[in-house]
Amino acid sequence: MNRVVITGQGTINAIGGSVSETQEAMREGRCGIGPLDIRDVDRLAIKIGGQVLGYDPEAHFNRQQIALYDRFTQFTLIAAKEAITQSGLSFTGELAAQSGVVLGTAGGGMQTSDENYRSVYEDGKNRVHPFVVPKLMNNAACSHVCMNYNLKGPSFTVATACASSNHAMGQAFHMIRGGAAKVIITGGSESMLCFGGVKAWEGLRVMSRDACRPFSANRNGMVQGEGAAIFVFEDYDHARARGADILAEVIGFAMTSDAADIVMPSKQGASRAIAGAVRDAGVALEDVGYINAHGTGTAANDKTECAAVADVFGAHADKLMMSSTKSMHGHVIGGTGAIELLACTMALRDGVIAPTIGYEEPDPECALDVVPNVARDAKVDVVLSNAFAFGGLNAVLALRRH
Repeated sequence: MNRVVITGQGTINAIGGSVSETQEAMREGRCGIGPLDIRDVDRLAIKIGGQVLGYDPEAHFNRQQIALYDRFTQFTLIAAKEAITQSGLSFTGELAAQSGVVLGTAGGGMQTSDENYRSVYEDGKNRVHPFVVPKLMNNAACSHVCMNYNLKGPSFTVATACASSNHAMGQAFHMIRGGAAKVIITGGSESMLCFGGVKAWEGLRVMSRDACRPFSANRNGMVQGEGAAIFVFEDYDHARARGADILAEVIGFAMTSDAADIVMPSKQGASRAIAGAVRDAGVALEDVGYINAHGTGTAANDKTECAAVADVFGAHADKLMMSSTKSMHGHVIGGTGAIELLACTMALRDGVIAPTIGYEEPDPECALDVVPNVARDAKVDVVLSNAFAFGGLNAVLALRRH
């Protein structure tokens, strides 16, 4: 099987407009969650989020592109540009045919849906723009990345709620490892911070009105965010032959289904995914030094995840560091696993462990080292990134320092 490495990464999210800005914010424990600046926010019960404030589409795209790109697609293209530029790759000839795109999103063009439902139902208009369907479809971002960079290999979009990005990156890993592609542009994006998007999530009654406090005893729910993170996954031999700067190696992936409940997480499903990723990576449990947790800040998720980690790692669980960066950038739903992978590459490459901010009170049911409030310098060789989605679909990635 082929080895798979990361040779480029890019992002835009609530705590940074680039990878360097985002990782600096993670080092500083800076919070990007604040008051929402969206239409009809006064009609919402939840008025906070991890929003990309001050974003100007015209700084990145022309008017014709803006008419065709939903906000989630715009975020994807901005992140993809940074990642592909860093990789130094140019897709022509045989490489173009052997390179593809696998992205995750849950809501797709939610902003476009919201705007057009408002136009038809509230404003009484009888026509919508001809580009509404190609703008809102979940594969829009994937298709535009393909077209912008001449990527002609296997390309598709994965939608598994909060695990979409991890599932997408897992498929990218499998395709390169199995020889179906040389390069896959992968990751995910989301932009649900509009009236309809937030109102729908309010109905679940899992949202916090003030802050995201993963693993803290006084946590009171998740906070939604938006943004994208994109990575260049590449065949190791191909990367080495061209002298690429390798950021990290992807060494394992596992996915499971709880087959239990549509919203309540299962310790057994999470445990099998974590153990499966370690097994697939071919490393010992004791080799894992850091886990980027799913860590949503809900009572059910946090204690279930901690129980799963304790179940898999046994005595080693007390020596692990595990943090949730959702406390800073919010839960970016289908894009969240990709943004969180930036904390994993930072841990491996820079030896900096991102903190769980907002941690105020110890919880006996979350009695692991959650790196509370302050980043930590620590050398780690193997890390995991957890994603446990509504619907009981779990996806865990394993990475190694290169």
